[in-house]
Amino acid sequence: MNIGALIIGDELLSGKRQDQHFNYLQTVLKNRGLELSWTIIVGDESQQLQRFLAFSLASNDLVFSFGGIGATPDDRTRQSVAKVAEVPLLPHSEAVSEIEAQYGGDAYPNRILMAELPEGSRIIPNSINRVPGFSFDHHHFMPGFPEMSWPMIEWVLDNLYPDLKNLIPEFEQIIYITHGRESDFIEVMKKIVVDYPALRLSSLPHLGDKPFIELSLRGNRTQVCEAMTMIKVVIEQVGSSWSDHSI
Repeated sequence: MNIGALIIGDELLSGKRQDQHFNYLQTVLKNRGLELSWTIIVGDESQQLQRFLAFSLASNDLVFSFGGIGATPDDRTRQSVAKVAEVPLLPHSEAVSEIEAQYGGDAYPNRILMAELPEGSRIIPNSINRVPGFSFDHHHFMPGFPEMSWPMIEWVLDNLYPDLKNLIPEFEQIIYITHGRESDFIEVMKKIVVDYPALRLSSLPHLGDKPFIELSLRGNRTQVCEAMTMIKVVIEQVGSSWSDHSI
């Protein structure tokens, strides 16, 4: 299962606020042996939001979404999910109960709007003010406030995906190549991608006074070692050198 993140809000794109969710989500996932496959930061504009929701809802990915589920006119995530999924936006009985229990008569007329969710949604408990997030298929929509959404991430993983763990590649080998150019190694990298399709290859040039290429392979230990041997042979052939920097 691929894991993605939708981070929503005009204030992030304009620079009024800095995103905090990306790094936190990376840490939470890493603690479970998981990692992100993709992340999208998008504003509140309806058509843009629907465009990216159509992309993610068409997948089977596990997606964490932050922002845009409030009651003000600029919060359009709930409505956009319903439109893309072609389901009505309806009062959710559990969400209504949570909001009424927290605010009583003050839930009306505005706060209760946050209980209108796409049909088929399940609520995500909010330990701060009881205004819930919601899950729709494998998408999990949470407020933009970290103090509310971060406990929701943990709740979703603990309660809905308790067995989803340890999916990152089992082994990684990193070497630093000096006195060489990336173009010297493109052909062998192409061969590795074909011969070992399950491996993840990364080539990162570093500039400066002492330039080098950081080349890594991730995946099955045996395949990583075999493929890295192919690279080391080419390194010697072109007169470059390498040093091990595996973590």
